[in-house]
Order: sequence, then structure tokens, then C-alpha cells
Amino acid sequence: MTRMRIVPLGDRAALAYPADETAAVRLTAAIRKASWPWLIDVVPAYASVGIHFDANRVTYSEVEKALRLLSTGLPVRKAPGRKHQIPCCYEMALDLERVAELTKLTPEEVIALHAGHEFTVYAIGFAPGFPYLGYLPPELTGVPRLSSPRVRVPAGSVGLTGRQTGIYPQERPGGWNLIGRTPLTLVDLADGFFPLRVGDTVAFERIDEARFRQLDGERLQSGAELLAVASV
Repeated sequence: MTRMRIVPLGDRAALAYPADETAAVRLTAAIRKASWPWLIDVVPAYASVGIHFDANRVTYSEVEKALRLLSTGLPVRKAPGRKHQIPCCYEMALDLERVAELTKLTPEEVIALHAGHEFTVYAIGFAPGFPYLGYLPPELTGVPRLSSPRVRVPAGSVGLTGRQTGIYPQERPGGWNLIGRTPLTLVDLADGFFPLRVGDTVAFERIDEARFRQLDGERLQSGAELLAVASV
């Protein structure tokens, strides 16, 4: 078994590097369940996990020891998470033709590949609630960001670049290739509504503009129970 690398992140945090993305999700879930009294926050990002702690209550060496003990008991199973089905109107695509040209696919093939794949939320960042979803089917990978980012990307826009796809939950500047848009509300800052978490899975459901208008403004609801990891 590969030994997990742990390094200091300033004087009040540690950064753990598990074996891969799935191991990082499992470790995050285990840390949250452990709920150590000195734990301030845990921030997963792909294959790393940041652990922020109260330096007045615990030392870095004690945090590292706790993390190593916890990691040895993690089962090699699918990481916990909820399944979400998110409607996406590919007719509202500003860059679909560009993606098709760069991937040497037809627009219909791009849509079929994107809508026919299940993605994992590996990180939340850039903007509140923005999910980084991986990984794209091989046929869709390698599309670069726009050379000049847009000043305004509409809320709900679904984009892709490199090996990732993602959803802009709020209006923001952005440089990803926009291939569709969801009508659902994914973030409500005032209400503390953030339904997507690291470890969740997302599948996109193709809808037309008429259905988009019917669903516009509704909140994302989880359609499946949390997949429990019994020994975590």
C-alpha cells in the first residue's frame, strides 16, 4: 500500500495526498465523520485534502498521526455520495460548434457523449458552489479554454475544458467552452443552499428550450439516497 503523503499547509493546516481521487473522497468523508474537536474545516480538491485545525488545541504532529491512523482503516470501496440528475439544454450552447470542430465530432455526438456519461464531483471552488466534474469521455478531452474569457457567463451554464466539465451556478466571468445550460438553481447564498458536494455523482439529462422554461428557477433535488460506506 502506498503511504499517504502529508505536509504542513502553513501553521494551521495539513495537506494530505491520498492515492487517487476516490481515496481523497473517502478520506474526506471519514474526517467529517470523525469530527475531531480541533477540526475547523476539511477541503478536498481532486487527489488532495486540506485539513484546517485549531493550533491552540492540537499540534501538527498530532494531526498527522490522527490522519494516518484514520487512513489505515479506510475500506477500498466506492466513495460515498449522492446521485444527481441535472437537466441541460444543449440548444443554449455558445461553444458547441467550437467543441465539435476541435474534437472532430458532430455537435450531436458531443451532446450524446456528454449526456451519456456519469461524472464525479471532485472539487468545489472558483465561485461558491461551482462543481468541478470529472472526467470527460476521452473523445471530449483536450479542448482548451477560450483565448479570451467572457465577462459574463449566465448562471446555469455548463462548460468543459481539458478533462473536466462544470456548471456556473451564478453569473460570473469565465473561459470554459459553454455547451449547454441548466434551468435549475444550484446555489442560494442567502439560504445556505449548496446541494452538490465532493463525492456526489452527476448525470446530465438533455432537455429542450420549452422544458427549460418550465423548470427555470427550480432547485436541484437529490434523487437518490446517500451511498453509505459501512466502516467509515
